[in-house]
Amino acid sequence: MKKSLLKQADKTLPELNYAVELQRLAAEVGFDWPDIQGVISKIHEEIDEVTAEINTPNNQARLLDEMGDLLFACTNLARHLNIDPEQALHAGNQNFYQRFSMLEDIIRENNQDINKYSLQELEHIWNEVKKKNISSK
Repeated sequence: MKKSLLKQADKTLPELNYAVELQRLAAEVGFDWPDIQGVISKIHEEIDEVTAEINTPNNQARLLDEMGDLLFACTNLARHLNIDPEQALHAGNQNFYQRFSMLEDIIRENNQDINKYSLQELEHIWNEVKKKNISSK
């Protein structure tokens, strides 16, 4: 019996890139979505599955599996868009860090304590920061 095609994937890669490698290898033999809409539909399906598991008590193992499937599907979308998922996550982390720091700066400038703000107030500031951040790019 021939060994699995997926054995060729480099297990030393970061997990997101390993996922892309597994997907690429499977795609070489035709196991792939024919268009991006299939990938997006799969992401929605995986979100629904995570949502279905959320309210089940003592369910961390199932949630872990479903979150893994969701992240794998999102990684597949990145692959279809020719985006390195590690770079995308890095950019997302940087955006969050920059925006949250700006939110903190605004609160500090007003001599306020961030812990005294409601989520609604924080979201309002966040959206303002995001508008400024987007227009400055």
